[in-house]
Amino acid sequence: MSIAAAIYPDLKYHPTKTLTPLAMIASFPLIMVVGPANPSNTVKDLVEWAKQHPDMANYPSTSPAFTIAMEQLKLQSGMPGVMIPYKSSNEMMLSIIEGQSMMSIVDPPPAVPQVRAGKVKALAVTGAERSALLPDVPTMAEAGYPAVDVHLWSGVFAPAATPPAIVAKLEKALEQAIGDPGVQDKLRALAVDPGGATPEQFKAIIASDIVKFGDVVKAANLHFEE
Repeated sequence: MSIAAAIYPDLKYHPTKTLTPLAMIASFPLIMVVGPANPSNTVKDLVEWAKQHPDMANYPSTSPAFTIAMEQLKLQSGMPGVMIPYKSSNEMMLSIIEGQSMMSIVDPPPAVPQVRAGKVKALAVTGAERSALLPDVPTMAEAGYPAVDVHLWSGVFAPAATPPAIVAKLEKALEQAIGDPGVQDKLRALAVDPGGATPEQFKAIIASDIVKFGDVVKAANLHFEE
């Protein structure tokens, strides 16, 4: 929702104007990884390595979210890096493991098992706080790059014209569902954090994301096909 509003100038809807945010179901940071053959053990190591090997500086991406996060790092650090499009996160991770790609910022489900198995190295997470899934991995702020702050989420929306009484009923039902221990266990099994925001906070996060991502798109001169 927020990324689409930031990258597509002719989008036919808006996440907080034509829609009403009801609930954030889950959220998660992204994870910066490199292959086992890369000598970098920190993000600053990687930045310097990429500057010394610009012909090898590339990263796979399957989503504008991953591209924007990498371009944030490039803008803040001056690191080179050419994006290589991939069709799936699994293919993307395989390219890192096999050394076809140098680095990537990816979502937790395909990355965490490979990190735990020692097939890739996690250098940082993009959220403001460390991930409970990888508590020993620093945040980008701790690594020295606080501007690289991408926290993705899943949520539920209703049409903007939905009557207030119905909105309130849906918000309450969603709050109860997300607060259910069984639901929370299922979400954590997907490598995401359950809930995390009131409807008002959710709306503010979306608005902030649109501005933040839009600034990166302009600064990096990014273009995405709808």
